[in-house]
Amino acid sequence: MVNRLLDPTNGTILFMDRPLSSYNPVELRRTMGYAIQNVGLFPHWNVFENVATVPRLLKWPAERIRQRVLEILELVGLAPSQYQHKYPAELSGGEAQRVGIARALAADPPLLLMDEPFGALDPMQRSRHQQALLDIQSKIKKTILMVTHDLDEAILLADRILIMNKGQLVQWDTPEAILKKPANAFVRKFVGTDRSLKRLIRRTVAERFTQALPIVLGKPSIPDTNRSWAWVVDSDRILKGWMSFETTIHDNWEEIISPLPVEGTAVSPQTSLKDALSIMLSAGMKVLPVVDPQGHLMGEISMDAIEELIKDGEVHEG
Repeated sequence: MVNRLLDPTNGTILFMDRPLSSYNPVELRRTMGYAIQNVGLFPHWNVFENVATVPRLLKWPAERIRQRVLEILELVGLAPSQYQHKYPAELSGGEAQRVGIARALAADPPLLLMDEPFGALDPMQRSRHQQALLDIQSKIKKTILMVTHDLDEAILLADRILIMNKGQLVQWDTPEAILKKPANAFVRKFVGTDRSLKRLIRRTVAERFTQALPIVLGKPSIPDTNRSWAWVVDSDRILKGWMSFETTIHDNWEEIISPLPVEGTAVSPQTSLKDALSIMLSAGMKVLPVVDPQGHLMGEISMDAIEELIKDGEVHEG
């Protein structure tokens, strides 16, 4: 209905403060971007040609199209020199999805329609692309209308969520408000009994991590702390593991440094508090190291800090 493939039986839909019925349907559709679950790239066109689809339909000058395609590929994290001449069959699922988003944004539309755009991706790719979309949106600041059946995805990405049941709008509010106060029994069941934990999806480690007092390789002094252990870093502050103070300090550091339990135990400031809590529970740890992309120790996030957030009422069920 938003792009007039279907017209409403009653009521009015406004776009740019005008009723949709006042627009020419073809022209209307060319002012909107589209990103769908199976991407829908044209297999006989390379990446450049796919992204240039709508600007060409709008008869942009060739040089303007070229500059825009290269710019938008950079925006979605695909180096033009590496990707513009590839064909869809040469792309991974995640790369194809990024091309799909680039194509949707190529003509700089005021509205982007996304129909379960990450539904066909595996969980790891899905998470990466959700974060990538948040990063892209922080730069382009477009109105995005997304359909999803994944509530966690909606909570993470949306500024406002519209929940429907059998064609009826049952709640339209911020993720925080919906989780705190579901409108009725249907919404309460839909968001689930773990809605307190779901509210952690939108909170990040950056909000709650604290400084850490590590042991530095080559400088075997015990930090001034009441704990019985500390993280171990090298002289460049790269995280190497952790060490118990009960271990005798001696020259053979390799024998006394304990590695992290599993890969992925170290989190970034952008990690959601829900993911951090999940890692803690699966790894049997109450404190996780926080590192930057190069592995430098930035601090630590504790289960106590997350529990304190819940007890403070910031993540309290209504």
